[in-house]
Amino acid sequence: MENDIGARLHNLSTVMRHLHKALIDVETQYFGAVGSALEHLQLVTQHPHFAWLQKLSGLLTELDERLDEPDTLDDGVAAAFRTAVEQLVGPRAASDADFRKRYTALLHDSPEVVMAHGALRRALEALPAQPDPDK
Repeated sequence: MENDIGARLHNLSTVMRHLHKALIDVETQYFGAVGSALEHLQLVTQHPHFAWLQKLSGLLTELDERLDEPDTLDDGVAAAFRTAVEQLVGPRAASDADFRKRYTALLHDSPEVVMAHGALRRALEALPAQPDPDK
């Protein structure tokens, strides 16, 4: 990557992608048989069972789009992404209570989600932090 912040944000994208996959895998097991890969993609993007994951999907997409413009990456951008992710998965106050409830439940149900969450926490800790207004 062009700079250290870019490299850390790229790492965040990678670990978020692994977490996203782990969450989809567990939710797919709960959902049941899905058919072909195309049918699975349609379920993940359109079925209400998976709708709660769209917050994380959208944030990941936004991050990947920013990574395509490395000259715009700085501590402020990194801190904003850290805050947004922490508002979804913790420890900051939840930006989406339903997402947090479902996410926390999967943390208790899946070792793969726990491992991916640990990697996400390490990636977030490598980024600058904005002050938490709720503290």
